[in-house]
Amino acid sequence: MTEQPPPYWLRDNCPCAECRDPRNGQKLFQIDDLPADLALAASKEIDGNLEVLWSDGHRSRYPLAWLAEEADGDGRTERDKRLWTAADFARGLPEADWEAYLTDPAEQAAVLAAVRRSGFALLRGVPTVERQVLRVAESFGYVRVTNYGELFDVRVEPDPNNLAFTSVAIAPHTDNPYRDPVPTLQLLHCLENSATGGDSGLVDGFTAAAVLRDEAPEAFATLTRTPVPFVFRDRRTELRADRPLIDVDPLGRIREVRFNNRSIGTLRAGADELTAFYAAYRRFAAITLRPELQLTFRLGPGDCLIFDNTRLMHARTAFQQDGHRHLQGCYADLDSLAGTLAVLHRRTAALDELAGLFAGQGAGEYLGEAVTMAEHMLQAAAAAEAANAPGHLVAAALLHDVGHFFDEHGQESTHGRDLMEGQDNRHSHTGADRLARWFGPEVTEPVRLHVAAKRYLCAVEPDYRAKLSEASEYTLQVQGGPMDGREAAAFAELPGAVDAVAVRRWDDQAKEAGAGTPGFDHYRPLLASLMR
Repeated sequence: MTEQPPPYWLRDNCPCAECRDPRNGQKLFQIDDLPADLALAASKEIDGNLEVLWSDGHRSRYPLAWLAEEADGDGRTERDKRLWTAADFARGLPEADWEAYLTDPAEQAAVLAAVRRSGFALLRGVPTVERQVLRVAESFGYVRVTNYGELFDVRVEPDPNNLAFTSVAIAPHTDNPYRDPVPTLQLLHCLENSATGGDSGLVDGFTAAAVLRDEAPEAFATLTRTPVPFVFRDRRTELRADRPLIDVDPLGRIREVRFNNRSIGTLRAGADELTAFYAAYRRFAAITLRPELQLTFRLGPGDCLIFDNTRLMHARTAFQQDGHRHLQGCYADLDSLAGTLAVLHRRTAALDELAGLFAGQGAGEYLGEAVTMAEHMLQAAAAAEAANAPGHLVAAALLHDVGHFFDEHGQESTHGRDLMEGQDNRHSHTGADRLARWFGPEVTEPVRLHVAAKRYLCAVEPDYRAKLSEASEYTLQVQGGPMDGREAAAFAELPGAVDAVAVRRWDDQAKEAGAGTPGFDHYRPLLASLMR
């Protein structure tokens, strides 16, 4: 580490359980709770971590890799986007099959990542039934209800309150600019499209804004600092939001585009300001109409388009009423999509980490038994599956011995050998604490109690101890031996005792050399479904 961070930043980011709730990472102290003279009393780098003793006696431990990470953002500005023109999709649009999206976490993550990075994605094969667009939104977040309802029908209406409900062409625009906060996502699900015309179009508003910045910096600056009144009125609704056409963050990076000619109200300003604004406005509008920026495609029945309404402008060509064109749409928000994507990535990373343990340290010997650690855990899971155990117990059986791979600080080690050398490594507790980052108590508590369950069974079932392997008998003595009557009675009253006993019995069965079992990948979908 080349430079040590300031004390208050470092202490504010202490990851220990005294400073942060281990379930959600929320801080358990206020910044003004820290001493006014806070200082580092001592620090040292050890095993890839910075260990700090603070002047008030608190101890912290920070991974050096985490300290070296660069600053990141919320993914909403141009810095984190792939700005595009129509030619970038000459080989096809970012799309996926609906069923694959629903059943394959990797496919779902790819779709959501495309929306986050490129601004849109297309789901094919979404059932052409009314209200299905709501199911799509609910697959990653929540529906934003507006004055149009939880969903709206895009088709020709006899008395439309919006030009979208006619057959005329609609130029590139963003929706609901008169609302603050604006719905950040829009979904359009095609139920029918047999009319001539009515093709859909998208323009990357961030690209258009970046072009304006390059070609006319003063016009760009004008559109970022001029609040524009966006207004919507009908018989039951009146909405207004004053926002710039191009919004930037404090560092000057493009963060949002609001562009809707139909909804701009009367801008009141001095003559010079109005002249500058309209010159910039017209120039920006002309850029959005450049053919190279317009991506045009046709939605067919079963297609559902998901797009970023703070970035992409959508459009439609005129259509004839020689057939039927019916889309259903709804609004949602980027924060829930981004959160779902982050959880999917977190789960994938966690599953990859567990898979790495099975393939790495799991290939080593299992405490004097004739199987490896990985074979033992996979056999235990297979036994649980054969017994038609609920999913959380199959997971607990699969993961019950991961604590052998870590020391008391949660660092990877060959700690399991300590048990065979006469020292109780408390692997059941270490494993449960490690797994609690990803799983709830229905999985972690049978893991935490599976060693105690062996001691319990030895106390209450006379024949149980006689069936233990030689290695298991040895570890029984290291772990405290059979429970006495008081301990056994107390264990039996624990909420997770029954599940822990079940896991213990599958643990005892899982020591057969050469037994065929499914590999770790067989259990990934189950584990993913149980993760928090």
